[in-house]
Amino acid sequence: MVPSAVVVLDALPLSVNGKLDRKALPAPAYTTGAGRGPANVREEKLCAAFAEVLGLENVGVDDDFFRLGGHSLLAIRLVEILRVQGVSIAVRALFDAPTVAGLAESIGAQQVAVPENLIPEGATEITPEMLPLVDLTTEEVARIVATVEGGAANIADIYPLAPLQEGLLFHHLLADGGDDAYVMRAVLEFDSRDRADAFASALQAVADRHDIYRTSLAWEGLREPVQVVWREAVMPVAEVTLDPQSADPVNELVALVGSSMDLGRAPLLDLRLAAAPGGERWLVLMRMHHTVRDHTSLQVVLDEVKALLGGRGDELPEPLPFRNFVAQVRGGADRAGAERYFGELLSDITEPTAPYGLADVRGDGADSVHEVVQFSTELDTRIRAVARRAGVSTATVLHVAWARVLAAVSGREDVVFGSVLYGRLNAGAGADRVPGPFMNTLPVRARMGDIGALAAVGVMRGQLAELLEHEHTPLVVAQRASGAVGDTPLFTSFLNYRRNPGEDIDAGLEGGRVALVRERTNYPLVILVDDNGKGIEIAVDAVAPIDSLAVGILVRTASETLVSALESALDGGPDLPLSAIDVLDAGARRQVTEVWNDTGVGVLPVSVVGLFEAQVVRSPGVVAVV
Repeated sequence: MVPSAVVVLDALPLSVNGKLDRKALPAPAYTTGAGRGPANVREEKLCAAFAEVLGLENVGVDDDFFRLGGHSLLAIRLVEILRVQGVSIAVRALFDAPTVAGLAESIGAQQVAVPENLIPEGATEITPEMLPLVDLTTEEVARIVATVEGGAANIADIYPLAPLQEGLLFHHLLADGGDDAYVMRAVLEFDSRDRADAFASALQAVADRHDIYRTSLAWEGLREPVQVVWREAVMPVAEVTLDPQSADPVNELVALVGSSMDLGRAPLLDLRLAAAPGGERWLVLMRMHHTVRDHTSLQVVLDEVKALLGGRGDELPEPLPFRNFVAQVRGGADRAGAERYFGELLSDITEPTAPYGLADVRGDGADSVHEVVQFSTELDTRIRAVARRAGVSTATVLHVAWARVLAAVSGREDVVFGSVLYGRLNAGAGADRVPGPFMNTLPVRARMGDIGALAAVGVMRGQLAELLEHEHTPLVVAQRASGAVGDTPLFTSFLNYRRNPGEDIDAGLEGGRVALVRERTNYPLVILVDDNGKGIEIAVDAVAPIDSLAVGILVRTASETLVSALESALDGGPDLPLSAIDVLDAGARRQVTEVWNDTGVGVLPVSVVGLFEAQVVRSPGVVAVV
């Protein structure tokens, strides 16, 4: 019952009837450090870390991390800062008890000890004993060595796949050498060939720094697939000739190169250079497979490239191996706990939540249409304000908004969809700066029914926090724990809430710019929420017959009405049922209820007998009744 904010007024605003006018009350400004101060060294460290991460002068022990503007990316920084100071915290504890006082009681979670890499540099033979992260026979090691150019001398490490990599390998094999949905294509434009060549050299230097970009996959003849780190892996660079008359050279370059890659050869990134028609500009197509990167990794790569091009390579931090993450995931995995959690959540789910009836999750995304819908500044401000008041993140609010839309377009009151987890919260030290595929997609469930909007946001917050405990669980574990049979998917849509830096991804890339970034998935409907801290936009990737733009508008409308319902409930009004949240704006509602239902047809004032006689005159030789 401790107030989170106190506002002093000269007088209470009154309505014309002399009653308190609640709507005229000023919004309380949340102030920090108003509660009691730290009582011990542990609380002092936490208060200082909160203040540093959140950019505040001081923080009290009762201040709430999320009410002060904290989110998942800042949570990673907080964990890292405390780790350096010798304080270990469980990330889920921050979501469950986001105050300094609550978090102080949970200190003590330990990271998994990562065994050292036992392959000595210069080794010409590799034995199973040198590979502490994976159980292989001598014959299996020999098969792996045979896949690497240069043999054993060119192998730096061998270890299992991360959860996301397992699923990506499945879809790669499903493509059977054809277009791979998970080959990311990015086209950069430079003002000269020299700058394009310099970019290629800098990218090779980044690959030399990070083991994940010198990694290939091996699976033939093995009990489980593994990834193999090469000591040296030269990035393929080739020149492509474009049509001099091309009106769209960027997309022509993408189409010419295609999206098929060999996962058995490192590195899993390559470049294609092409002179742009009619000038000195050069286009560079960078392809990178999802098995070696996620959304954060692309930013890490470009930041390092810019540092190298700017002569600041010596300022880059010491690279950390991806093996540490794999060891944390496998060593800290609680498979039984994950099976129990997803069993309780999903055991009665027997069929997928299929928006617009689309239940196929084995596509390649080639036919998907990408559309973007912007949120107004006013809506963005309201979402952030209501999230702080409710003690949740903006991501939680948008998850609930999408759940409401999904219920409408799938005709269900109980929906399941995928949520992309950042994957770096429990990934060990330095996870915020290590490139690689950390992210994972796991199911989230939302029931409409009579639950209020504010209550639904609270339930979603708790579910997302609990999901963090299992963020590296393979999706197949959740699938098997559900009531779905055979290869029936749990969901055919997912939401990816991405927190991006405020500046453009190519800011600081002298003489160059990012002209296109194209990512695809095997899902027929994908909702991408891009949050740069000052604005939110919804990107929708969908295949026919889904209208991507229409879905984006539905999400925006649902967000507006959900925020209004939350504001009302937080101001003391009734908690509007989530099922009553509108997903159609006025124009769309008129389209559905009036325009599409305008079935009126002009009928002449003639009797049925008269119509019969007229038909006889038109067709006198046709048999009417037999």
